Amino acid sequence: MRGVDPAWLPDGVFRPIGTRRTLIRGSGPLVDTVHTEVAAACERFGGSVERDASPGPYDLVLRLTGDDGSEAFSFERGDGRTTVTATGQPGLLYGLFHVVRFGEDAFGQDQPRTPVGPRSALRMLDHWDNVAVHPVMGQVERGYAGGSLFWRDGRARGDLERVRAYGRLLAACGINAVAVNNVNVHATEARLLTDRIGEVAAIAGALRPYGIRTHLSVTFAAPVVLGGLPSADPLDEAVRAWWARATAGVYAAIPDFGGFVVKADSEGQPGPFAYGRTHADGANMLAAALEPYGGTVHWRAFVYDHRQDWRDRTTDRARAAYDHFVPLDGEFAANAVLQVKHGPLDFQVREPVSPLIGAMPGTRLAVELQATQEYTGQQRHVCWLGPMWSEVLRSPVEQGLSVGELARGGLVAVSNVGDDPFWTGHPLAQANLYTFGRLAWQPDADPAGLLGEWIRLTFPGAPERLAGGLRAVLEGSWRTYEKYTAPLGVGFMVQPGHHYGPSVDGYEYSPWGTYHFADRDGLGVDRSRATGTGYTGQYGKPWSEVYESTDTCPDELLLFFHHVAYDHMLHSGRTVIQHIYDTHFEGVEEVEAAQEVWASLAGLVDPARHARVAELFEEQLRSAREWRDQVNSYFFRKSGVPDAHGRRIY
Repeated sequence: MRGVDPAWLPDGVFRPIGTRRTLIRGSGPLVDTVHTEVAAACERFGGSVERDASPGPYDLVLRLTGDDGSEAFSFERGDGRTTVTATGQPGLLYGLFHVVRFGEDAFGQDQPRTPVGPRSALRMLDHWDNVAVHPVMGQVERGYAGGSLFWRDGRARGDLERVRAYGRLLAACGINAVAVNNVNVHATEARLLTDRIGEVAAIAGALRPYGIRTHLSVTFAAPVVLGGLPSADPLDEAVRAWWARATAGVYAAIPDFGGFVVKADSEGQPGPFAYGRTHADGANMLAAALEPYGGTVHWRAFVYDHRQDWRDRTTDRARAAYDHFVPLDGEFAANAVLQVKHGPLDFQVREPVSPLIGAMPGTRLAVELQATQEYTGQQRHVCWLGPMWSEVLRSPVEQGLSVGELARGGLVAVSNVGDDPFWTGHPLAQANLYTFGRLAWQPDADPAGLLGEWIRLTFPGAPERLAGGLRAVLEGSWRTYEKYTAPLGVGFMVQPGHHYGPSVDGYEYSPWGTYHFADRDGLGVDRSRATGTGYTGQYGKPWSEVYESTDTCPDELLLFFHHVAYDHMLHSGRTVIQHIYDTHFEGVEEVEAAQEVWASLAGLVDPARHARVAELFEEQLRSAREWRDQVNSYFFRKSGVPDAHGRRIY
């Protein structure tokens, strides 16, 4: 598409297929998509493709042997031929992209037949897109890449070609579901469920050729807002009947509809608490409406008191999800999925794993990550989140099982894509979208390997100087961002509202429950069982003991779990205050070094893309210096402790 960055799937990566003879066996709409992709590559590069011909001297065979809907496939290389075999159409599509991912290596040495398939059945992106531009949140809430891909001028876009291209990108990295509107459902968006479902159906039609199922965020109060009922009580038979009728209408328009996403009793959104009912009551009502069609309700566990008294040290926002939902374990319907943020607060640059993930064995959980960089630079800063997500997904939680293994309801990310020509605003933020999809497919994958895949697919044929430079810029960028922002797991310290840039006390006296409690003697939140909020007790062993004591708590989470003195000695051998000073100076230096690396790549990168990143590096460096100087000055003035190295602190 002219004027649109190709992200990680430029036509050139299809060259190894397009120069060879390919046979495609099988039929169906996704098989047609596979044929279209291969035929386009052959037209461009000179190979050939046939459908259902007799076996012959083919270089690549893409073979469908059934139609069971499976996403798995097998890959093998032998007798001069590469073969992908699938028993479901989605598997054949993913098999094609598997070959594309490996390029020429897919046609190299012989390989025995190897099964390949996703660990998670649902790999989903939630778009926080508004149909109508919201006066506060704009077109996309927490969107840093322009307007919505799906909506313009209060309606679905008339030209959905870019939505189709988006489906192609998502399928290429293994994502199979998209929620097309904001979890904070406003009045206009509420109507997508009923009289405007045709617009959702049009979007679903554009995504369907790449195996992407469409989901919809709905308001719990829909029977009142849309149906004119006096109540949205989930145990009221009239309410349940209304949802059954509305859901039937959705499936009449979109037969492969995935289901609903619901934010209830959270940050002012309506929910079952208004009727004295539980979250299980609310989720199960919607699950019952979806069950006849095979749909799923994703019920978000982001429920907490957002009108907290900052003077009250007993109320702890981190405790809220566990306290609300663990008593309900085993009460949720089989097609109700509890969607849990990976940390207990709100997508901070460093948090412990949410204790809820290991505490509900009788409930299907989906783990939610945030690809849009709300608290990690808002796609104005380079911050590749693959290492953070990998740490989370590999973390052992319960009886040796990791977060990735416990996410039986799927992995979900808040999307970082908009209508910006570079898709993600910052061209290098595309790496986060790709990495999420691949980790959702294989949670224990090596993130460095996934970054290498993204580089090869986005810059096909890149010389080692370019590939090495990109790795240098991206690999350590998350830890660099952590260094110059909030230290040792304390979190937030951002400007209220828009959350960009430093404001150490921005939320300190607010009702949002996001405090650091810095005083003249120290800082951090005491969440111990012995003297604090008791939050550490929500973890099972050994983590409850590890986090309980400052002797064993990891340095990077110390201030999340404990209030300590400025001269408290970390395991690293530095005091807390010296760590704050050192890391904030180091972080700025690392941004300066990354900026120099990027500048050296001019001439190896498309000029428009290079210029966009160079411009954003200027803003990142400005912001990093502001973070350094505000945070260091704040804690110098609180503690009175000078920097051991005599650097300038204001």
